Amino acid sequence: MDDQEVLRNQLERLNEEHRELDLMIEGMLGESIVNQIAVQRMKKRKLLLKDQMLKVKSKLLPDIIA
Repeated sequence: MDDQEVLRNQLERLNEEHRELDLMIEGMLGESIVNQIAVQRMKKRKLLLKDQMLKVKSKLLPDIIA
């Protein structure tokens, strides 16, 4: 496996976890009693995942100086 493929796999795993957290947050917010602390933790994790995804994407795209 080359570096690009490893990065693509890592990006896919991060995307999947991000989607799962999104679904979990939506489900929790739909309940009558919402655990705000748990929701905040999940949202924070989602932001961390998004940052990681951006870093991986930047490694996948070549630097082009215009």
